[in-house]
Amino acid sequence: TSWLILHSKRLRIAQAAIEAAAGPGGARSVQQVQVLEHQPLEQVALLAAEPLRPGHSYTVSVHYAANLSEAFHGFYKSTYRTQDGELRVLASTQFEPTAARMAFPCFDEPAFKARFSIKIRREPKHLALSNMPLVKTVNISSSLVEDHFDTSVKMSTYLVAFIVSDFKSVSKITSRGIKISVYTVPDKIHQADYALDAAVKLLDFYEDYFGIPYPLPKQDLAAIPDFQSGAMENWGLTTYRESALLYDPAKSSASSKLATTMIIAHELAHQWFGNLVTMEWWNDLWLNEGFAKFMEFVSVSVTHPELRVEDYFLGKCFDAMEVDALSSSHPVSTPVEDPAEILEMFDNVSYEKGSCILNMLRDYMTADGFKAGLKQYLQKYSYQNAKNEDLWNKFFFQICPTVGTDESLLQSDNFCRRNQESFSNAHWTKRETLDVRAMMNTWTLQKGFPLVTVTVRGKNVHLQQERYRKGLGSPSSTEYLWHIPLTYITSKSDIVQRFLMTTKTDVFILPEEVEWIKFNVGMNGYYIVHYEDDGWDHLINLLKENHKLISSNDRASLINNVFQLVRIKKLPIAKAFDLTLYLKSETEIMPVFQGMQELIPIYKLMERRDMDDTENKLKEYIVNLFKDLIDKQSWTDDGSVPERMLKQSLLLFACVRGYQPCVDKAQEYFVKWQKSNATLSLPTDVKTAVYAVGAQTPEGWDFLLSKYRLHSFNLDKNQIALALSLSRNNDKLQWLMDEGLRGDIIKTQDLPHIIGFVARNPSGYHLAWTFLKNKWEELVEKFELGSQTIATIVNEVTNQYSMRSQLIEVKEFFNSLDEKSSQLRCVQQAIETIEDNIQWMDRNFEEIKTWLQNKKL
Repeated sequence: TSWLILHSKRLRIAQAAIEAAAGPGGARSVQQVQVLEHQPLEQVALLAAEPLRPGHSYTVSVHYAANLSEAFHGFYKSTYRTQDGELRVLASTQFEPTAARMAFPCFDEPAFKARFSIKIRREPKHLALSNMPLVKTVNISSSLVEDHFDTSVKMSTYLVAFIVSDFKSVSKITSRGIKISVYTVPDKIHQADYALDAAVKLLDFYEDYFGIPYPLPKQDLAAIPDFQSGAMENWGLTTYRESALLYDPAKSSASSKLATTMIIAHELAHQWFGNLVTMEWWNDLWLNEGFAKFMEFVSVSVTHPELRVEDYFLGKCFDAMEVDALSSSHPVSTPVEDPAEILEMFDNVSYEKGSCILNMLRDYMTADGFKAGLKQYLQKYSYQNAKNEDLWNKFFFQICPTVGTDESLLQSDNFCRRNQESFSNAHWTKRETLDVRAMMNTWTLQKGFPLVTVTVRGKNVHLQQERYRKGLGSPSSTEYLWHIPLTYITSKSDIVQRFLMTTKTDVFILPEEVEWIKFNVGMNGYYIVHYEDDGWDHLINLLKENHKLISSNDRASLINNVFQLVRIKKLPIAKAFDLTLYLKSETEIMPVFQGMQELIPIYKLMERRDMDDTENKLKEYIVNLFKDLIDKQSWTDDGSVPERMLKQSLLLFACVRGYQPCVDKAQEYFVKWQKSNATLSLPTDVKTAVYAVGAQTPEGWDFLLSKYRLHSFNLDKNQIALALSLSRNNDKLQWLMDEGLRGDIIKTQDLPHIIGFVARNPSGYHLAWTFLKNKWEELVEKFELGSQTIATIVNEVTNQYSMRSQLIEVKEFFNSLDEKSSQLRCVQQAIETIEDNIQWMDRNFEEIKTWLQNKKL
């Protein structure tokens, strides 16, 4: 061929040459090549005068220049202010998924793995970092030095990284001799210790769990002042948003401790899942992200048991189901071609659903069998690329032939399940080896999830599965069928029973009649359950009489499922509200959070329609439901991590809803804090509530803004921004969004949060929509078409609309844009969600009104 095609975006190529390896006579031939650029495909073609011959080695050299990117991807510029107010500049990279081509011409696809040798020239006052350790530094002139980094292992282009900055670092060595360092701007280095300790523990855990040593000599974690997502797993140089990495025990809340630990766990899991073994193409992104998300829970539950991460896992599955119930959802593994489509894959389906189906598989196979399969997969595909089916080929396991034996045989490929639980034997042992691939294909190759309907007739339990789908007139999806590893407990036995359902309908027989039966134990399965006849009444009664008979995750899943069934007209809304009455005596974090998650959006829909009377009654009902729990909260930093997180949410909720005892207490704290000129140290978990109440007066708002701008409040920025955006003053809300786009006082990386906060404010939701419309071009320029950031903004601004006029306006705006924008998945999801909200309100509003009039707590 005479052509060589590389990816290149916004690079100004001056010249290119191709040099053939020395022939028998030792002469090397160099030929200049013609460079043609095709911007729509982000490609350049190098045309050689003489054809390149197969089997020969060639060296391509390209001379090019480019500006540092002004967005958050490619090799981009970031700035920060020192404590003295001096503005400093640094440059950092974010290449995933398709931005390495903005820094150097390359084959910018995950399957083209290569070894990278990097040299960087910089001023002596700066420090350069890359994936590999520094080998040597050469002086070029009195004001310029050149750093040479070691050659990398074989890896994909999107994992290459380099930073030029004036960062400072702290370091420790892991038990296997890997040097871990955390880099931050100099003024914040005292907030790096927690991340450093967590990273050491987590890297040690993963080496042990996967049985594969981490292959690089170092792992740096760098906090970048401007960063679009949460973090990035570049091999050997992971990068983070400052708020995701920095932690100060005296100032940070329990929820930020949990978030920091989880994010580090996620990026370090990627060093194996993603970096060592990479998906062949972006259609299987979930092999990277679903695994990293899942491994956060596996690792942190062992390294930081006090964080009780297992409590929050099912919340991820509910988040995934929210989008997966829409027609515009997509299978976990789905074809994508261009950069915008690739970016759209970084969503709740790839991350959260991916992790939930892995959790379900682990529960089904047992932890040991699952781990054995993972190890083999990683060993087989190290430094290579893998596809969806390659993973399942590593998972075979056999059922022990004799039910009830305690022997456990673990061979290279076959895992024999120790029978600690009892099974519906006829269904579980029909086939000796269970076909994991066939089962998991039903979860990764089709979108959506199953609704299992349970009908109990005496001792007979009848089961039926169908696809759960939101929206009126959804055709019954008969073509969907899943292999569902069902689990259940009953009023007579809390031993988990298992039953594999592979057909549309099935039936099994209980040993005796039961009062109630609860499927999907602990919500380990990615499906929801409807109980026909009086099945729900028995469960509602169980919650009322003695809710502790089932686990807090089981209670949370009942709350979630009952409201999802109202959405598809399987249950009346009154039934769901009847179930919530038990929450008066609930104290655990997940059911309380789930109750709020289901009830708050209902009055948010009413706020957008100015239905004051019913809306206020509903707010009153929710506050009364949790009143006892709110009153019990101490305004100090005591308690376990889940208790502290519950406190933070409950107090913020109570204060924003105007629950007087809470408002008074917060007001008292705020006045003292303001009088001390913010030197008084507030308890970390109640700060958000205190700021929220303080921001309601013009003086309080201005005072908070003055603190937002201070260096010493960097860890409080998100909480202060939330409080500022709760203002009822439209000019202030508009100013916050404009300022976020300008990027000086409020960094542009935080603008999506600000827009979301303003959109949730009953005074501000129309401002957020106008802002999105007027600034669409600028938002896309900054955050990229197809990105999760754009999707989040579209979703947060529109997801509480429930009027036909709003639907028409949203449709008209997006239809007026170019095809690429109007066809975005997030736009389809927004439209579907509004349509669903309209139907929901039309169907349920009057019934809620009646229920609230008749029920007294």
